[in-house]
Amino acid sequence: MSAALSAREQGASVCIVTKQHPLRSHSSGAQSGINAGLRGADAWESHGMDTVKAGAYLSDQDVVENICQEAAARVIALEHMGVPFDRNGDGRIDQIKFPASSEARTCYCSDATGHNILQTLYEQVLRMQIPVHHDCSAVSLIMMDDGTCQGVFARSLRDGSLIAFSSGSVVLATGGMGRMYLDNTASTASTGDGMAMAYRAGAALRDMEMVQFAPTALAPNGILITAAARGEGAVLVGSNDAQLDSLAGSDAVSQAVARELANGDVRLDFKGVDSERLSETRLLIKDLAGIDISKDSVSVRSVMHRPIGGIKIDGSGSTGVAGLYAAGECANSGLNGANRLGGNALLESVVVGRKAGESAAGHAGSVGPAPDLVSHQADEERKVAAIVARGKNGESSGLIRRELASLMQESVGIFRNGSGLSEAAAKLATLKVRCGAVGVNGPASGYSTEIDSIIELGNMLDVAEVIAASALAREESRGSHARTDFPNRDDENWLKHTVARGSGDGVKLDYEPVTVTRWKPEGSS
Repeated sequence: MSAALSAREQGASVCIVTKQHPLRSHSSGAQSGINAGLRGADAWESHGMDTVKAGAYLSDQDVVENICQEAAARVIALEHMGVPFDRNGDGRIDQIKFPASSEARTCYCSDATGHNILQTLYEQVLRMQIPVHHDCSAVSLIMMDDGTCQGVFARSLRDGSLIAFSSGSVVLATGGMGRMYLDNTASTASTGDGMAMAYRAGAALRDMEMVQFAPTALAPNGILITAAARGEGAVLVGSNDAQLDSLAGSDAVSQAVARELANGDVRLDFKGVDSERLSETRLLIKDLAGIDISKDSVSVRSVMHRPIGGIKIDGSGSTGVAGLYAAGECANSGLNGANRLGGNALLESVVVGRKAGESAAGHAGSVGPAPDLVSHQADEERKVAAIVARGKNGESSGLIRRELASLMQESVGIFRNGSGLSEAAAKLATLKVRCGAVGVNGPASGYSTEIDSIIELGNMLDVAEVIAASALAREESRGSHARTDFPNRDDENWLKHTVARGSGDGVKLDYEPVTVTRWKPEGSS
């Protein structure tokens, strides 16, 4: 929505195509907050330093500088739109200190920040009369013979029809891919659609081995407890009543919790925390676990949270494919490196979304008349018809999904090793073949989700293949990528981005240098 609003402000004709209603987007689950250095001319610098350290120096520091410098303006703009940020005693936007941050810079709306930002942006979408086509699942990009992207094909859930949305440019803001993991905090729509479509269209995926895990999911159901809880003083306690370092980065804490769970229970203790400042969390835990956090601690575990890798984009949101832009959780701007600093996810979405919208509007203005899409649409309809024609054959997209999720959890999860990753790559190839045989059991009519589920499964398998290949190739441990057979960080050989492209022979990996400006890795000269 940030991209749509930005593009409309540039005078472009805009519409939003989404497979869910915008207010059900995954951003609504971003409870914690949004980072910005609001106080002091140099406040952005400590924000930048914390971002680079949290990312284990894999962040592109020119990107870090640009986003951290723009953060204050974006937060103030959100406040002017109507986001009801909490206030301190002076009436100014309040800020708390998040884990792995050196300063209190996270702005928040109680513990429902993502929901409030989403609601406010949607109000602006309505105010600017931007059409929203929801219940439309994007299935492929409209690619011209000259390699430019000029729209998207989407399947309507309402009647099963294939709709061509022709446009001068496309911004992908399709979210993450967390549903490919057994234990995850992702919404049901997080199936890697944008990443897969861009990848098949020739765009690169970057740093896909970097998958962020959250250390405090409610056991046993895996519902996320916001990092704001640890920022407010909640403490992780291990099986022998030993306190874990609750204020370290999410990668270190998640890995510590996972190791500790091998010996017993890990609990999050809210003793001394003002539970009224975590009202949504308090009610959530009460409803789902029957626990009053003001009196008792809760059992937690580490679960897959967000991708850090994604579609490679530059500072304008461009993917390198003419007419195709990306922002949000499906994209990799270079900000987060090997692990995301808490409070940066919403920031990256609004800053990069705004830039992508501006750039897409500028590009669209230079594109000629809408192309004739008759042959393109016929090709896409044949692909859907082929899925329908398979009919019942004993294979099930649901069964393959569960096998994929278990495989990713076990072999490409919080801890990895060479043998497990190699085995995962081989099994993924088999699952892709099986996915190609899955047919439709019922009628391919309105409100049938079977075809969508099969397409989503194909998307997840394509993305999972890139994650496994990238993780197998990176023979070190860095941030959220923890190799038990290569436990140390290796800046000499691996201070570089992984860049993946599709080829006839599968995933093709290449590497590119990390941009270092002012923050040198520890131990370097």
